[in-house]
Amino acid sequence: MPAAKQRTPKVSRNPDLIRGVGKYSRSQMYHKRGLWAIKAKNGGVFPRHDAKSKVVAPVEKPAKFYPAEDVKKPLANRRKPNPTKLKASITPGTVLIILAGRFKGKRVVYLKQLTSGLLLVTGPFKINGVPLRRVNQSYVIGTSTKVDISGVNIEKFDDKYFGKVAEKKKKKGEGEFFEADKEEKKVIPQEKKEDQKTVDAALIKSIEAVPELKTYLGARFSLSQGMKPHELVF
Repeated sequence: MPAAKQRTPKVSRNPDLIRGVGKYSRSQMYHKRGLWAIKAKNGGVFPRHDAKSKVVAPVEKPAKFYPAEDVKKPLANRRKPNPTKLKASITPGTVLIILAGRFKGKRVVYLKQLTSGLLLVTGPFKINGVPLRRVNQSYVIGTSTKVDISGVNIEKFDDKYFGKVAEKKKKKGEGEFFEADKEEKKVIPQEKKEDQKTVDAALIKSIEAVPELKTYLGARFSLSQGMKPHELVF
């Protein structure tokens, strides 16, 4: 290793004899520092540098109106979310087991990962009643069973496809206010029904080609007494 450079300690021109009392007087230090030469160059006067002019900020008039309570300003969020990493066990066509929600215990076929990081899955609907929907990968278990989805067209499905359409709320009259039973049922658009049928038709062809796969997808997953989840191989 190269030898480290030794630092030379700074030595004062006027060392202290005792604390607060220097060796040289004020006039001796005047000559020692060469201040007389600087003064001689500038006609017997020390040079002075003009101070920079301060920019005067325009006077802002106080607002005529101000809120009665303090209004909190939202902080700027500069966080850029990173793309969600997909589990290594989940690949297109993998059969997944849903662990939570309305379809808990159902087996579904994974189609693709959307921009939001959610997984696009389907039952298919005709086999186990699970429609095309988005699922968080935290709530699924990947299995070793796979389905061929090469014949399924899933290009049109994105996060906007599953977005809710904002509807204006209708004002209820006096008679309708107390009638809670008369609630309008949500109608699924015909276009989405046709998309489900198209995806199911292509999937069922490849599912029926594998023996007992249709029965496997239709059966609900559950644990019975004596089964150890950490020892199971999916």
